[in-house]
Amino acid sequence: MDRQLDLQRRQQNGNSSASASASASISGSASLVNGSTPLPTVPTGAQPGIITITMPPIQSNSYYKIAPSEYVTFGWNFSSIIVTPTALTVAAVGANGNTYPIGPTDGVIPGTAQSVVWYPYGYQTANPSLPLAQESYTLHIWAQGGPSAFPSPGYLEPNSELVFAMYTPQAYTPLASGWQCAGCSGALPQLKINSALPGVVAMIIIMLLSGFTTLRRVWD
Repeated sequence: MDRQLDLQRRQQNGNSSASASASASISGSASLVNGSTPLPTVPTGAQPGIITITMPPIQSNSYYKIAPSEYVTFGWNFSSIIVTPTALTVAAVGANGNTYPIGPTDGVIPGTAQSVVWYPYGYQTANPSLPLAQESYTLHIWAQGGPSAFPSPGYLEPNSELVFAMYTPQAYTPLASGWQCAGCSGALPQLKINSALPGVVAMIIIMLLSGFTTLRRVWD
């Protein structure tokens, strides 16, 4: 009798262990499915992560063509980032208030990217309803929270330090095709007047000398 009770107890304990193991396995699987990778711990007093623009130099005046085969590269470095962003959004905000995505993926690039290549002419031809204007632009780069997000310790702070300009080059027109200098039409008459001035001055001098010679003869 005692032996039979002992066997029953062992069987119950085995079933309990199996249930606990199965529960742990299910819990672990659910944890992996839900993406439970813990975020890095941000130390007290940590600074927000910042972006430093490296291309083009932030102090330079940069002008880019909206023309075939003309590509633009923007580059930057990170510092003080503790929580790496999952993605970055890059956009150009024009002086007219319009926002244009930068890059081949509607402005969204990996969070670890440190550069992006933009083809303005390709964007121009693909988006005739919102064309690029010939004016100045501000480059915006941000992660979570949008371009106006408040800086948080350890997280990337939005950047909008770089200002550049876009322009459309004019097509070449030969002189034989009727090209005229718009600012030269008023200069031609002036040039003719200036060319005649030395002759007028010479004639006045000759007249004065001739008159002076005639007076000397009269006095003599």
